Amino acid sequence: MLETFTAPDGVSRCSWCAGDDQYIHYHDNEWGYPVTDDIRLFEKICLEGFQSGLSWLTILRKRENFRSAFAGFDFQKVAQFDQSDVERLLGDAGIIRHRGKIEAAINNAGRAIELVAAEGSIAKYVWSYADPADRGSGTEWRATSPASVALSKDLKKRGWKFVGPTTMYAFLQSMGVVNDHAEGCIMRAKAAEASPHF
Repeated sequence: MLETFTAPDGVSRCSWCAGDDQYIHYHDNEWGYPVTDDIRLFEKICLEGFQSGLSWLTILRKRENFRSAFAGFDFQKVAQFDQSDVERLLGDAGIIRHRGKIEAAINNAGRAIELVAAEGSIAKYVWSYADPADRGSGTEWRATSPASVALSKDLKKRGWKFVGPTTMYAFLQSMGVVNDHAEGCIMRAKAAEASPHF
């Protein structure tokens, strides 16, 4: 069951963002709102991979460091990173220093270039997995969906790393392909209103 809490400002929000102002700001202004910018989509896939096994708040607090370290997640630039960049990133205390995840982000940049060449854009590709019949109920928690399983399977086939179905479900939630704001959260209706435009 998805739950809400009432923040000090009297507004009802998803319970997962309680207790941290940065989390609340992210929830209110980003999470669940439709995104079609390829750089932002690539960034989020990478950061969801780095988040694996950690809390999203840990990643959120380091996000600006990640952006600086990974050339703003411009995948054209990240695809050019070499072993010296891997070593540089492993020495950067401002990010998550996990060799496998760092190398996956660099690999995925190359795969992103291929994806754009094949599909036109990351956005066009990702949004092809949107299912109008499965937009999120706002009442039930889940870790995957048919769309996240299919997306994960196809990305892996294309050579992407750290894109398991649970990771891809978190990505679809955050990028607004699924609306998992809880029923009763003030942001649920706002996110829903934004979706038809995409």
